[in-house]
Amino acid sequence: MAARKQTAVNPVAGLEQQLAALKAQLAKARAAQAADAQKAIAGLVKEAAKAGAALKAAQSKLAAAAKKKTPAAAKQVAAAKADVAAAKTAADAAKAAVASAKKDVASIKAANRLAAAHDKAVARAEAAVAKRSKAAAKKAAAKSKVAAKKAAVKAKLAAKKAAVKAKLAAKKQALKTKVAAKKAAAKKKAADKKASLRAKVAAKKAALKAKAAAKKTAAAAKKAAAKPAAKKAPAAKKAPAAKKAPAAKKAPAAKKAPAAKKAPAAKPAAKRGRKPKAVVVATPAA
Repeated sequence: MAARKQTAVNPVAGLEQQLAALKAQLAKARAAQAADAQKAIAGLVKEAAKAGAALKAAQSKLAAAAKKKTPAAAKQVAAAKADVAAAKTAADAAKAAVASAKKDVASIKAANRLAAAHDKAVARAEAAVAKRSKAAAKKAAAKSKVAAKKAAVKAKLAAKKAAVKAKLAAKKQALKTKVAAKKAAAKKKAADKKASLRAKVAAKKAALKAKAAAKKTAAAAKKAAAKPAAKKAPAAKKAPAAKKAPAAKKAPAAKKAPAAKKAPAAKPAAKRGRKPKAVVVATPAA
């Protein structure tokens, strides 16, 4: 079976309910007591009236017997006096009972008035306490409302400040990124410029080296052409190598060096004792 749901019991509230029920019962009991005492007084008053009437009747009999002058009248007077005394005692007792009942009713009424005044005072005090409690609860609610409103305003301001800080941080980061990108671009541009300058310098150096090499080759060819043909004849076979000498593009005159191939024809003349003809070699253009 599923466990029954237990509700929280407030003992103070239960006792207050019981006290209210008891107060209602006490008020009813007090009213009933006062009503019963008032009814008892009415009955006692009737009995006292009867006792008074009996006393008067006995007194009337006594007066009538006292007027008689007969011998039996003395006995009648004595009996009448006894009846008067008894009636008087009963009347006095009835009057005392009525007075006692009236005192009881007065005390009950006084107690009821005191209890009612006490209940009214308690009710007023409880009402004042309830009013104060209500006012305190109202003030507490107002304070909590104001505190909640202040907290909401503070939270809103904090969120706004945080948003502004985040925006500034993002802006600073964007500026930093932009500056870094700009610096990187400037560095790359400078590096590219340096690389292009180095390449340009290297190309210029290579061109100068090639020009110097071509110039040297041309000078060597010119010196070789200026020597006597007799000394050059044995080495004329190596003249074709002069084709490869002008590596520079600006030395086209070196291409005419193959004219030295005719130098071997001088060998038979040398054998016959003839002088070899001088070989004319064109000087390369500087």
